[in-house]
Amino acid sequence: MKADAPPLADLLEAAAGGDEAAFKEIYGLSSAKLFGIVLRIVRRRAAAEEILQEVYLKIWDNAATYRPDKGSPMTWMIAIARNRALDWQRRDRVRGGDLPIDEAPGWETWADPEPDPLDWAMARQDAQALHDCLERLEEEPRTCLVLAYCEGYTHEELSERLARPLGTVKSWIRRGQARLKDCLMG
Repeated sequence: MKADAPPLADLLEAAAGGDEAAFKEIYGLSSAKLFGIVLRIVRRRAAAEEILQEVYLKIWDNAATYRPDKGSPMTWMIAIARNRALDWQRRDRVRGGDLPIDEAPGWETWADPEPDPLDWAMARQDAQALHDCLERLEEEPRTCLVLAYCEGYTHEELSERLARPLGTVKSWIRRGQARLKDCLMG
């Protein structure tokens, strides 16, 4: 974020009032990160670009619903991006499509060419903390969480894929989320 830029929460509030300049600034401050998240999930550059457009339409349409007491603006926007990407991935899986990210044209260019070193360090630290906490989980619950949150599998799909009862899969995910939260917060 630029040193003289208003905080994202202020920009969202202005965008909720129809301020297109504020929305343009939101886009400039967040698009590289949101695009990277979407691309990592869908693994197709063209699809990620299309989804990102949908994400920003949803942000524009719902800026007034952002609640600072529920989380940071970036967390709110990431949730929108992640959910849109996972919805697309589920529909794509039904259509039979799947392409590894390293085969997607231009996949390596999504990242900001000049990342902020502090942002990079914090993201790396967060990623390492998540990895360490995931490693503490048993294998099957960890697999369920990763497939659900990174690959977009539904509980029913996980139950079928792992040949486990639906209730077991739901319990693994619920308990795994709780354990991850405790680990990350503690």
